[in-house]
Amino acid sequence: MALDKTSLTNKLVKELQARGFETNGPHAKSAAMAEAIAHAVIDEITQNAQVTVDAGSSAGSYQIK
Repeated sequence: MALDKTSLTNKLVKELQARGFETNGPHAKSAAMAEAIAHAVIDEITQNAQVTVDAGSSAGSYQIK
């Protein structure tokens, strides 16, 4: 499954709205905050995630791309 910044942003905004946050309007900043968090989380995962294969001919640690 590929990581998608837009999808994660939309899910964060939906969760914030469900908890009473105002995400629309001239002074609402929670949607922008959700977008910033989504981008940072996905960037961190794609830049630093690794998988470890414990056995077999492919044993080792590999960066996830």
